[in-house]
Amino acid sequence: MRKIQFANEEHYHIFNRGVDKREIFSGGEDIVRFLQSMDEFNSIDPIGSIYENSLKLGDLVSKRKSKPKLVDFVCYCLNPNHYHFILRQREEKGIEKFMHRIGVGYTMFFNKKHKRSGSLFQGTFKAVHISTNEQLLHTSAYVNLNDRVHRLGDLVSKSSWGEYEKGVKGFCEKDVILGQFNNIKEYKDFAESSLADILERRDMEKLLLE
Repeated sequence: MRKIQFANEEHYHIFNRGVDKREIFSGGEDIVRFLQSMDEFNSIDPIGSIYENSLKLGDLVSKRKSKPKLVDFVCYCLNPNHYHFILRQREEKGIEKFMHRIGVGYTMFFNKKHKRSGSLFQGTFKAVHISTNEQLLHTSAYVNLNDRVHRLGDLVSKSSWGEYEKGVKGFCEKDVILGQFNNIKEYKDFAESSLADILERRDMEKLLLE
C-alpha cells in the first residue's frame, strides 16, 4: 500500500526512472511521444489509441481543451533515464489514474519501437506530498532545472523551464508559481539561486533517486 493518500487540490512531486537505471528516452521521437501521452492521457474520459488520435489531431485539440482533466501540471522534466512532475490532483484518484495510463501506454510504445519486452520503469512511481509553499517553490526550481542538476549537457532532455523563462503557453499551470513573483526575471533569479544550493548540498537528489 502506498503511504501517501492523494487529495484533490494538493501538490505532489512525482518521479520515477528506468528499470536498472536504463534509458527511457533514446531520442527526440521518444520525448515527443511521452509529451503527447502527458497531454492526451490527462482526461477523465478514456481516449483510446494515441496513434489513432494523432491521425485526427485537429479535431481533438478543441475537444480536449473542454474536457475535465485528472491533474494539473505545474512543472516537468524528462531526462534520459528518469522524469519529474509536479502535479496538482483535480479529480478523485486522478494522479493514480493518470500515472497508470502513462506508464502502461508509454511502455507499450517504447517496447514495440525498440523490440523489447517487460517493465520499463522501476516499479511504481514515487510521490512526495508538497505540504508548504516554500517546498513548492524550491521543488519547482529543482524540477524545471533538473537537467542541470544532472549536468546532462546536450543529452536528450525536455523541461517546462522554457514555459517559465519565456512566459509561453504550454502544459503547465504556472500562475501558482509565477504569481508569487513580481516578474519572470525575479522567478528566474530565485530558481537559479535555488539550483546553486541544490548542487552544493545534493540532499534532495540523495533523498529522491539514490
